[in-house]
Formats: sequence, structure tokens, C-alpha cells
Amino acid sequence: MAKVYNFSAGPAVLPHQVLAEAQSELLDWHGSGMSVMEMSHRGKEFMEIIHDAEQDLRQLMGIPAGYKVLFLQGGASLQFAMAPLNLLGDKDSIDIVNTGHWSKLAIKEAKRYAKVNVAASSEDRNFCYIPEEAGWQRDPNAAYLHYTSNETIGGLQFPYIPAEQHGVPLVCDMSSDFLSREIDVSRFGMIYAGAQKNIGPSGLTVLIIREGLLGKARADIPTMLNYQVHADADSMYNTPGTYPIYIAGLVFKWLKEQGGVKGISTRNEEKAGLLYHVIDSSGGFYSTHIEQPFRSKMNVVFKLKDEALDEIFLLEARKNGLAQLKGHRAVGGMRASIYNAMPIEGVKSLVNFMQDFARQYG
Repeated sequence: MAKVYNFSAGPAVLPHQVLAEAQSELLDWHGSGMSVMEMSHRGKEFMEIIHDAEQDLRQLMGIPAGYKVLFLQGGASLQFAMAPLNLLGDKDSIDIVNTGHWSKLAIKEAKRYAKVNVAASSEDRNFCYIPEEAGWQRDPNAAYLHYTSNETIGGLQFPYIPAEQHGVPLVCDMSSDFLSREIDVSRFGMIYAGAQKNIGPSGLTVLIIREGLLGKARADIPTMLNYQVHADADSMYNTPGTYPIYIAGLVFKWLKEQGGVKGISTRNEEKAGLLYHVIDSSGGFYSTHIEQPFRSKMNVVFKLKDEALDEIFLLEARKNGLAQLKGHRAVGGMRASIYNAMPIEGVKSLVNFMQDFARQYG
């Protein structure tokens, strides 16, 4: 089988080592005589899997005491509704920072349940930057401030964690840069992330929440959407996504072998640096509209000088074993998603192809 480097934004590339281990255990997990897909989620075998996954994640991120880790379903998109339903308490408004496609969807959904104050927005310049934090218009009475740390579609990433003000907790959609760089979890009230970028396959959402934020859900919230219910049941209120949790656990162990989040962060910096260098040094053949301090290290979005070359670029890239480089339909162009599991060899292969393509068609 020909080797392919998969630059998809999600579901995305998984570590080869993880896939190989899952393959070897597919029919018989650790001598149990069962596949993980067949196990009771309440049996001792799966309880070991989910416990180990949580403990490894806590170690990787330095999650302090006083935080619950939940393994949920519904994707990060469900959190756009679950967050206000659970966290408003006796408040009626939330702050949201608008930095692109996913922020806009979070705003749209939150407006169903709360007054939304857009504390800052970069829509005025097509989401090419993140507004200076000093100019944000925050509501001191907001239940929380929500932001998206990395806009998967637009290629815009926060290079910092916003400051907490007025005791208003931070809530972050970290779907596409979760575990890609070191963060201080204690600065957040809640973090959530869809698995299909840096954690594992689709069908799993990881949520980390400060225990003090539990128990604030509105009275008419559906049981399945109540964080407290899932926290009390240790993510076992209903049957969880057992196989995605198993794969996530393997990814966490793989990540520990790579030097943890600190080790993988160094590699991610190197990979992004290679790609942005070839874009910036192409004499305009390739370009990105994102301002330098806010360029995503996970989703490198760029355009060719002539859109007529797009299909040729994609066809030739695929012939060279470089897959899923087409940009999202909302922004066009190209997008190379270089998550943790993308090996540096894949990025170097893409860089060499881009340089050759520019020489041929420039």
C-alpha cells in the first residue's frame, strides 16, 4: 500500500504506532478474549481502560485537583448549547470572543439561552488577527467568557490565554489545538475538545471542568445534557463511546513517549515553521492572510497566486502521496492540518512538493 500523508482537518491522522497497536488488539484485548468494541462499559476490562486514559490525560496536562474530566458524546458543537445550559446559574449573559467560523456558531447557539455580549471580534478584517485584549468590552456580570483557541477553518490561533477578570471564568473550545502545547489548566473554568483532531477518532468529546462550576444547570435541562449527571456517574451515566475512549487512551500513552506535551510542542513549532517559511519565501506564489503572531500551528491555511492552479495543485499533491489539502469551502484555497500525529517527514514532503510546484508554475 502506498504511503500517504493525511493533512485532513478532522477526522485526522492518528499515530501509526497507535493504529498498529489497535490492530493487534482488535480481536483480543490483553487476553480478555474480547474486542474492546464488544466489552461491557461497566466490566472490569473497560473500567481499566477509561481509568488509565483519564489518569494519563491528567498527567499530560497537569490537571489539578478540583477538576472533573468527562468523556462525552455529541462533538464540540453540542457544547455550544451545553455550556450555557449548565453554566449560566443565576446569570443571564455570557461573553464570547468572535475570531471565526466556530466562534460564530458558538454565538448563534448561545443566543438561544442567554444574552450574548461579543466582547471582541476580528470580523472587520476577515479574521486575520486577534483583537488586543486591552480593548475587549467585557461584561463583569457575565456567567463566563468563551473563546476558541484555534479556528480550524480560518487558521487563526490564540498565542496566549486571556486573563480572567471580575471573577468571570474562562471557557475554551480547544478542539483543534488540545494537547499541542503546554497550558495552565487552573486558569480555565472549563475546556472542551472534539477528539477527531489531536485525541482520537470522532465520536468522543473530552471536557475538563472546575468542580465549582457544576450544579448550576437550569432546572429544565435534559438529563443527558447535565454536566453534574455525567460527573456523578464518572462518564458512565449511559454507554460512552468505548472504542474512541480506548483509542484516545492509546494516543495519550503515545504522547507520553514523545516527551509529553512539552516535547510535542517543540515538534509542532518546527513543523509549522517549515510550512510558513516556504509560504513566506515563495515571492507571492503562496500567501496567507493571517497576521504572523496569530498564525495557527495546527491548521496552515494558504492560497495560490492563481486559483486556476488549485485543482492542479491538489491532483499533483495526491499523486505525491499528500492527501486532504483542499481548504474548507467557506474560505477556499488550501489547508494543511499538521496535528500532533503528523510526522515531520510528512511536512518536509509537503514543503518539497510546494517548492517544486512553485518552480514549475510560478
